[in-house]
Amino acid sequence: MSGKRVLAVYAALLLGFMVVLCRLYLLAQHPAYAARAAAQSTVTSSQPLIGADQVQAHEGASSASGGVKVREKRRGGAPRARRMSLSLTRIDAWSAAKVAFMLSIAGGIIQIVAVTLLWLLLNVVGVFDQVTQIVSSTGLDAGGFDLANVLSLSTVLSAVTIFSIIEVVLFTVLVVILTLLYNVVSTLVGGIHVTLGDD
Repeated sequence: MSGKRVLAVYAALLLGFMVVLCRLYLLAQHPAYAARAAAQSTVTSSQPLIGADQVQAHEGASSASGGVKVREKRRGGAPRARRMSLSLTRIDAWSAAKVAFMLSIAGGIIQIVAVTLLWLLLNVVGVFDQVTQIVSSTGLDAGGFDLANVLSLSTVLSAVTIFSIIEVVLFTVLVVILTLLYNVVSTLVGGIHVTLGDD
């Protein structure tokens, strides 16, 4: 298979991957999927936002005032910034695997495109011919060494594709393993504590 045909095949594969990614993006923007993602991303906590003593103090103040709500005057006129302390106690392994798989596919596509552009640049500059001439001048090319044939475009793209596929599998499995390890450790230490606040 010639270099142009290999390049056309890989261009068709990249186009197919881009179509799939665009289709997934459009599905994610659909209202039904957006509502489902919003429902899954809601934070549920068994702990109340205020303590029991604060609830009793609030009920005592309301009963003392005859059921009339007392609004405290703000000091200074500037609104207070709200802060909320949350803990990341569990990560869904399936969602982490899906995100890692898509990110690794995107990384593999970027690697294939980058290697293709680098090979074309080296070929246009004439690096392969210069290396072949240097080897020929030293007298080490007893078998007719030609770097352009050894590192042809089809060979390089095949090697990078195989490496990208292995990288996708390893990266996805590694993320799932790290997610499961984090879930186990978070049951012992309580997870990562994050404080969120308004600007």
